[in-house]
Amino acid sequence: MPVKKGSFVRAIREKLENSVEATASDQRFSSYLFESKGEVLDLRGDYALVKWCQVPTPNIWLRLDQLEEFSG
Repeated sequence: MPVKKGSFVRAIREKLENSVEATASDQRFSSYLFESKGEVLDLRGDYALVKWCQVPTPNIWLRLDQLEEFSG
């Protein structure tokens, strides 16, 4: 799936938990990253800025390969 602005996505647990980015921060990821819908707000290189729709939380930059289309 080509990710573009406005796409609805969720994080892929296996790719996020084992990433370089995970070693740079708290590795206890909230379940909303993997279970709820996030909207892509911006794209820069290999990264997407994602806003989670149902959770009042700051937006987060994730690598495109750590995201998949949200269906559900």
